[in-house]
Amino acid sequence: MVISNGEIFTSDGNFSSGSLHISGNKIAEIQYGNSDISHTEQVIDATGLYVIPGLVDIHLHGAAGYDFCDGTAEAFEKISQYELSRGVTSIVPTTMTLPAYELERIVQSVSQYAANDSSIKGITLEGPFISPEKKGAQNERHIKSPDEKLFYHLQNVSQGLIRQVTVAPEAEGAVDFISKVKDSCVVSLAHTAATYSEAISAFKAGANHVTHLYNAMLPFNHREPGVIGAVFDSENTYAELICDGEHISPSVVRATFKLLGAGRLCMISDSMSATGMPDGEYTLGGQNVIKSGHRATLKDGTLAGSVASLYDCLKTAVLDMGIPLADAIKSCTITPAKSLGIDNICGTLSQDASADILLLDKSLDIRYVIKGGEIEYSY
Repeated sequence: MVISNGEIFTSDGNFSSGSLHISGNKIAEIQYGNSDISHTEQVIDATGLYVIPGLVDIHLHGAAGYDFCDGTAEAFEKISQYELSRGVTSIVPTTMTLPAYELERIVQSVSQYAANDSSIKGITLEGPFISPEKKGAQNERHIKSPDEKLFYHLQNVSQGLIRQVTVAPEAEGAVDFISKVKDSCVVSLAHTAATYSEAISAFKAGANHVTHLYNAMLPFNHREPGVIGAVFDSENTYAELICDGEHISPSVVRATFKLLGAGRLCMISDSMSATGMPDGEYTLGGQNVIKSGHRATLKDGTLAGSVASLYDCLKTAVLDMGIPLADAIKSCTITPAKSLGIDNICGTLSQDASADILLLDKSLDIRYVIKGGEIEYSY
């Protein structure tokens, strides 16, 4: 297959006209400028289209009426297919704060299913090692202090598929926990009331990621900047942003891109089961959630994830928030892949990379979704 005459998103974060040749499930060659194309090859004429890597969502809980915490092959398949239809070709299922036996069941089920679904690139444990003060939509009953033994048990059960674990750095034993598990997966600060100094201590111990920056943490203050200020000061730290238009003001999103740059920002969906579904009642990690319009909340009004796919967030960031297209694409592809150390298997258009490709028109509407060299969706 050849994708010809498209505006290809390059590894340096720019666009260049050219053609992309696919052999099997890999990108065989990228030719910039004019190139000869064999008449025996399947050709997609991408004139006027952006050719970008398939999107990489490293933080999502569900979609299409299903939750990863359901722990069933049916749920995983339905979510994966929905995400693929929205141009998200790589996903990292994210758990919630649940009892240990439930987490064990879920990570084992994801691991077994992932053996036959190349979309799943890992697992993120969001909880249970978080702060009750900033629990958000997590269930306080199941919050635990950081537990190295439990983490390694879950990592073993998942067959090493856990790519990221979240922790509140102010919790008892958190810094020691971070220093011990940092070589097994990425450690991210999340659902935390930590001060600036506590966050810096966590980064020095080996944490290098922050989950949904601004949400479920102390607000930035000029005298006590908290986790947010620590991120600003720590240039080797990645930060997630939910750009659904509900979680963060567009002004703050713009300012954060200017301050940190797309090389440090991972756009995420934080989507839950109501994504792609009509208004009504759904669940998130066992808790009842109400979807109304573009918001999902607990009954007390607390935001409970989003109802937007990562593709929706990309469009919102560019069209409604004024984020430059190249920056938005980078934060949805190569940056999140790099943040979890999976950029060798997703997030980029380069020779020998997986042929997971998204073609968008100038209005950013999806025209083609290609996964493993096969056209999965065309619109």
